[in-house]
Amino acid sequence: MEEKYNKILTKIEEADGIIIGASNGLSISEGIHIFAENEDFLEIFGDFRENYGFRSIIQGCFFPFPSEEEKWAFFSRMYNYFLYRDEASPVMKNLHELVKDKNFFVVTSNIDDHFSQAGFPMERLFEIEGNCRNLQCSHGCCDQIYPGDEVLSKMAEQQENGKVPLDLIPTCPNCGGPMQVHIEVDRNFLRDESWQRSYQAYQDFIENAYGKKLVLLELGVGARNQLIKAPLMKLTNAEIHATYITLNKGRELYIPDAIAAKSIGIDGDIAKVLQQLVEMK
Repeated sequence: MEEKYNKILTKIEEADGIIIGASNGLSISEGIHIFAENEDFLEIFGDFRENYGFRSIIQGCFFPFPSEEEKWAFFSRMYNYFLYRDEASPVMKNLHELVKDKNFFVVTSNIDDHFSQAGFPMERLFEIEGNCRNLQCSHGCCDQIYPGDEVLSKMAEQQENGKVPLDLIPTCPNCGGPMQVHIEVDRNFLRDESWQRSYQAYQDFIENAYGKKLVLLELGVGARNQLIKAPLMKLTNAEIHATYITLNKGRELYIPDAIAAKSIGIDGDIAKVLQQLVEMK
């Protein structure tokens, strides 16, 4: 195993560019599992489980709540659960330490904003499915995303009996209509100017990496998450000097034969692997 770690560190050190692809497995390594009916879910969202029957955070994100008061009770509580810490987790700190001095770009389907919290600059970050701390008009009346920290924090603090006070429920500053968290849970998801700018920055990074020493560092991306996985594997296959490094657990660790010779896979706890890599750096 130590030989694999040394090889990973060498590839990162020699890389002209690093693309980090991250999904739910990275969040799980921090202790957040949006697909699980675990102890955290039952403790924090147990009343929603009892009242509505859904068994995970992700199911709650797609649940058709009967009122705005109930909808915002859930989403503000989710916001608070993701971001109650004032600082980044040890997992995210270690990841940042591993790549901070390199030319990198992050593409992620995680909505918890933990990358920016850990010091990853927004101009090097593409959050494909949005971010739990931002708001948008549910009708998409305008190309505008709004910061939601203040109102989400208040709603998380002041909710009672699974509802938030009516006077705290946000409305669109432009049309006066209902709002929602800017995450991709329906067809209303707004790919606004900032989303388009991040997408273009991601494409530009790939374009500038052609022919160079490239590391594709995939963290906790499940086999079904082709939104992130497929482009990284395709790029690995196409680029002569590319190396595909994937950290995951069990059956989720997948390396196709076509890129096996250019790949390094570690089956294990991402938190422990990142800690070991930073200690050996």
